[in-house]
Amino acid sequence: MSRQASKDTGAELAVRRLLHAAGLRYRIEYRVPGMARRRIDVAFTRAKVAVLIDGCFWHGCPQHATQPKANAEWWRRKLDRNMARDRETTEHLTTLGWTVLRFWEHEQPEVVAARVAQAVLERRAEQVRISEEAM
Repeated sequence: MSRQASKDTGAELAVRRLLHAAGLRYRIEYRVPGMARRRIDVAFTRAKVAVLIDGCFWHGCPQHATQPKANAEWWRRKLDRNMARDRETTEHLTTLGWTVLRFWEHEQPEVVAARVAQAVLERRAEQVRISEEAM
C-alpha cells in the first residue's frame, strides 16, 4: 500500500493541467480546515471550492471497485472507513461554506475541468454579488 500514489495521480495531474491552461489558479494538497490529516486535492481557497478526485478502489466506486478475496473482512472494514471518512470530510467542508466537488479517477479530465471551472466562476460571481449588496 505504501507504493500507491496518494497525490499527484494521473487523473489529478490531467485535471490540474486543464485548469491551469484555462487560467485558473489553485492550491494543491490543501489542508482541510479543522480536520487533522485530511487534504483537498485541488482547492480554490478564495472561492471556497474543494475538488477531490477519488480512486475507484480506495473510495468504493460503484462501477469499478473490486473486493479483495484475501483478508476480505479486513479490506471491507478498511474501505468502508475510507468511504465514511469521505462523507465526513464533505459534510465538514459544506458546513464551513465550501462547495465540494468529488470525481472518480475514471472520469474524463475535460469534463471534470469544465465542471470545476463552472463551479469556481459561479462562486466568484456569487461573492461579487454579495459584496456589492453589502455596499
